[in-house]
Amino acid sequence: MPDPQITSCGTLADMYAICAKRYSDRTAMVHGDRRISYKEAQEQTLSLAHALKSLGLKRGDAIAILAGNMPEVAFLISATQLMGIRYTALHALGSEEDHAFILEDAGIATLIVDSASFAQRGQTLLDRVPGLGRLLTFGPSEYGTDLLQVMEKFDPIPLQIEAEADDIALVAYTGGTTGQPKGVVHTQGTLLSMTKIELAEWEWPQDIRFLAAAPVSHAVAGMLLPTFHRGGTFVFANGFNPATFMSIVEKERINSTFLVPTMLYALLDHPERGDYDLSSLEMVIYGAAPILPARLAQAIETFGPVFCQIYGQIEAPNLLTYLRKTDHDLSRPSLFSSCGMPVVGIQLKLLDEEMNEVPCGEIGEVCARGPHIMDRYWNRKEESETVTRGNWLHTGDLAKCDEDGYIHIVDRTKDMIISGGFNVYPSEIEEILAHHGAVAGCAVIGVPDPQWGEAVKAVVVLKADQSCTASELISYVRDRKGPVQAPKTIEFVENVPLTPLGKVDKKELKRIYRN
Repeated sequence: MPDPQITSCGTLADMYAICAKRYSDRTAMVHGDRRISYKEAQEQTLSLAHALKSLGLKRGDAIAILAGNMPEVAFLISATQLMGIRYTALHALGSEEDHAFILEDAGIATLIVDSASFAQRGQTLLDRVPGLGRLLTFGPSEYGTDLLQVMEKFDPIPLQIEAEADDIALVAYTGGTTGQPKGVVHTQGTLLSMTKIELAEWEWPQDIRFLAAAPVSHAVAGMLLPTFHRGGTFVFANGFNPATFMSIVEKERINSTFLVPTMLYALLDHPERGDYDLSSLEMVIYGAAPILPARLAQAIETFGPVFCQIYGQIEAPNLLTYLRKTDHDLSRPSLFSSCGMPVVGIQLKLLDEEMNEVPCGEIGEVCARGPHIMDRYWNRKEESETVTRGNWLHTGDLAKCDEDGYIHIVDRTKDMIISGGFNVYPSEIEEILAHHGAVAGCAVIGVPDPQWGEAVKAVVVLKADQSCTASELISYVRDRKGPVQAPKTIEFVENVPLTPLGKVDKKELKRIYRN
């Protein structure tokens, strides 16, 4: 048998170093008026690594960062992967409670913040979290150490890669939409495997110009290295604003991006969309939350055949299945409710509660195996064993497979409603409501009911120029799905609550309407 080292897949830092040499003078990143070459990015990464070393940080240590979309985040990710440091990103729109919980739960001793945007939050967390011993800042502040100033003391002298394939590279926290956030542990090896599958499966443009409008603290970070591997340019936007997004697409001739469905809806509904030249777009990746098929059809009619869907979760980042651009065919609308087929290198089955694979067309839980599956949950042995029972990752998503092999997500197991003994899947009702001409957005939950156990409740946002009654929408669903699936009540609201990642916050909806 060969020594395990001879079959090691290498590290993320190896890939970054190759990119820097291969594309030295090309533009790697753009942020506003800043344009950074691959050579300059590598120099910044090395200076940052030297600065971190000078402050006592070493392989196996843990750091967290609180910052918006900026090149320094990419430098830091690369530096930690070079040094073998464990990295955790705090969501820029997260609450103080969530940030404090993650820092304590992950045992973070060093926090880096963008002082221009998060100075107050950084100070608050430093005072609040006992184990947080060091605060570093990108830029000057009244507290902490300015990391950019420390970097200026160090020349970008090459460093030996200290990380190894089995080292923990990332502890990423789940969104907590159904409970307390959990730390998902990924090694250098699992993240490198993710990158390889992204490069193999996704339909990247020839000359990548990628716009990051969604938070780099989440899924978009996984799109940095594939872009760099192809010598592309990664453009940072300061959050998502429809007009700003379209302006950057036009100015930078953006040809690829990632959007969550709510961002896509905002673009579709923007009154000045026609004023921008968006013809450069070639690949619009969407995911992270279910998309309404009616809105997807509208997007295809508006932007053309540029869409591809990724389905995964933090435990299996960015990819378990993939719906290709050619599958977004207006003549095959049945595929608009599909998340595609399993990607290369992944085993995926739909299993019942006894761990038996369900027949075609029947509903089972999506379970997966693959080289990019998480190592474990951080400090949660029992939950880790539960979610990986039978040596499968149990995603908690319910789905069925059609006769052509396409996977159709039905719902989350925790979102399924049991009404009068019947299983009701909210996503199916949401899809029907979305086809009504007056509905701009909606969410469906179960609420306690003395007769049915749970009753179906729909929370609906109407289009600005439309009106509709609750009884009309209830009848609309009943006529298409039957009385069991039809909402018992409908609440009209101006906005459906969203998580910081742009997903419908069903935990918040249940808190509001189940009391």
